[in-house]
Amino acid sequence: MPVSDNKDFRFMEVFDFHIPVGDDSLIAAIAAPISQTIWFRFTISVYGVTPLPSTTMVLLEVSWVFRFYHFRWLHNLFLAIHRRLVVSRKQGMFKSGYVYDRGKHFPIEESRSQEVKTGNPLSAGGSIDAEHQQKTSQLRKRIIFGIGIGVPAGGVVLAGGWVFTVALAAAVFIGSREYFELVRSHGIASGMTPPPRYLSRACSVVCCLMPLLTLYFGNIDVSVTSAAFLVAMGLLLQRGNPRFAQLSSTMFGLFYCGYLPCFWVKLRCGIAVPSLNTRFAASWPLLLGGHTLWTVGLVATLISFSSIIAADTFAFIGGKAFGRTPLIAVSPKKTWEGALAGLGGCIAISILLAKIFAWPSSILSAVAFGVLNFFGSLFGDLTESMIKRDAGVKDSGSLIPGHGGILDRVDSYIFTGALAHSFVKTFLPLYGV
Repeated sequence: MPVSDNKDFRFMEVFDFHIPVGDDSLIAAIAAPISQTIWFRFTISVYGVTPLPSTTMVLLEVSWVFRFYHFRWLHNLFLAIHRRLVVSRKQGMFKSGYVYDRGKHFPIEESRSQEVKTGNPLSAGGSIDAEHQQKTSQLRKRIIFGIGIGVPAGGVVLAGGWVFTVALAAAVFIGSREYFELVRSHGIASGMTPPPRYLSRACSVVCCLMPLLTLYFGNIDVSVTSAAFLVAMGLLLQRGNPRFAQLSSTMFGLFYCGYLPCFWVKLRCGIAVPSLNTRFAASWPLLLGGHTLWTVGLVATLISFSSIIAADTFAFIGGKAFGRTPLIAVSPKKTWEGALAGLGGCIAISILLAKIFAWPSSILSAVAFGVLNFFGSLFGDLTESMIKRDAGVKDSGSLIPGHGGILDRVDSYIFTGALAHSFVKTFLPLYGV
């Protein structure tokens, strides 16, 4: 059933409805998005309009939560992004099985019956619909597996100690194997001589051991130097002509896949100063570690991880809604608009969690921490994009459906750990307590 012929029909009116409750109450934060969702579903049944992606419902929910916490400017920002997505959906309604024409929405089957009369065929309708369904399925799979990984990862971060370190070491081993496979791929290997396979496997084991040694010794500078010397000696003593490209790619692998992730161990497990002002500490169950669990290292790691997730999420949503200007050649899908949205989301989450955890004590420090996390995650992502572009592959692996390989999932974290640890240890007086 097509919508009314009235050209002034606006999708925005569907979402401007909300129940009459206090704007700053917890009831409003929970009930408003629910009521809007019900109202939207009602308009679907009445007007025959295809539903929007679930992303817009999440934006509504988060916007009202921000309003509940008195971040009204974030509430307005989320609503603006949400409404921009609504307009984009209205303009491209045919992608979901409807054709928009002068305020009317016709199912594709109905529009095709009119094509015979008008002589204006929609030849690409079927392929566009199939492509949209494929993208929707890919996004759904990405969200499901992202949550499936994120929840256990949060538990691992809370556990800390050997649990956190062993999980990180496992991820490092798989990531280093993917890196050396990329180095040996046709795209890179055609312009250089890759390191021998036995040496790349040995380096993967060395990278895996680095986080464990960091937890045990606290500092692995001597171990990393010794490993680099042994690798260089192994390359020089190999059969055939050793090449500088082999040495450089192997050394970078040790640094990129092994040494840099160790800073997460230093941050989470090495900074054991109690976070005295964190409200969760007093009421945290004793069986789960009690108040001693909540250290500056744990809080900083949680804020950093959450900021990186927020940066990726906001950049994706902002790029889809407003993306027009390409950011950089090595990653054509990234845009300046998406990057700015990611920066804003990263800072917002950093400030919000700083309020919740009461760390760091200064809002300016929270903003600086959010900016640092954003740039660390962005350039980590771009670095891996550059490696994959040279290798001529889209993903570093296929371990995680919808995401690719381990490197595709953790590339934003590789540089950020070192930056976050340096910020907390060097720039925050008394670790921001």
